[in-house]
Amino acid sequence: MIKSLFYLCVLALVSGMMFTGYAAEKEGKVKAPKMGKVRHVVAFKFKATASPEDIKKLVDSFADLKNKIPQIVTFETGTNHSPEKLNKGFTHGFLLTFKTEKDRDDYLVHPDHKAFGSSVGPLVDDVFVFDYTITK
Repeated sequence: MIKSLFYLCVLALVSGMMFTGYAAEKEGKVKAPKMGKVRHVVAFKFKATASPEDIKKLVDSFADLKNKIPQIVTFETGTNHSPEKLNKGFTHGFLLTFKTEKDRDDYLVHPDHKAFGSSVGPLVDDVFVFDYTITK
């Protein structure tokens, strides 16, 4: 009897904590951690003054981050060839995968990523970044 009452109290406590967390998340007070791999999509629109050699050097430098930052699980890159013509001047795309949001966040503040970001300015006219957690 006491054991059953104890388990009932524990169940009520855990349920209340879960509901409180859910309510706080719904109100925007708490960010729930997302589970699953994180994709970090980056697209560059290069300045008209950027030479093909400069662009190749920058792309190679971006790709080399995979060798410097262990949180990067995969790195892919390619140039746009969509027949839809909706790229809005963005020509080069990059897709990085991370195991978790924390790994992505660690990558963002990593000194090698910061140094790479500083080198982009003279060549890139615009950048697009979109992150998502894989859900399906």
